[in-house]
Amino acid sequence: MPVTEAPKKIVPKNLDDYLEIMSKSVFQSGMSWKVVESKWPTTREAFHDFQIGAVAAMDEMAVDALADDTRVIRNRRKLQAITDNARRMIELDEEYGTFQKYLRSHDSFWDLVRDLRKQFKFLGDMGAYVWLYIIGEDVPPHEQFEAERPQKKRK
Repeated sequence: MPVTEAPKKIVPKNLDDYLEIMSKSVFQSGMSWKVVESKWPTTREAFHDFQIGAVAAMDEMAVDALADDTRVIRNRRKLQAITDNARRMIELDEEYGTFQKYLRSHDSFWDLVRDLRKQFKFLGDMGAYVWLYIIGEDVPPHEQFEAERPQKKRK
């Protein structure tokens, strides 16, 4: 089995950064990362460079239009999830003072993952793990994550 490089970490500067990386995790759920990467530049365009206010303001008609747009992966449920996730991220940011404070308000990594799955659409265990890793939050080593990951969540 070939060894793959770990994803590059970022330091999120604002909610736009959190949303973009989360959205990539949403699109990668059940898809080849190569497909997602190949469409990412045009996906960024379609989602207003992931400016969270613009994405949160997208209505059903905008999502319907994206579902017909060849620039993006045309999975309507995932497209809708991105707009819903943007709105939820803004709410949590306001509720906790900062989104990072929300992330760090949990007692353990697994408490955070469970809550992320509850709060955000199309974000499973693996998507949450990768997203948290990329945005620089504490995550267990991958081998430990896989060993502790609930059996029912594995494919």
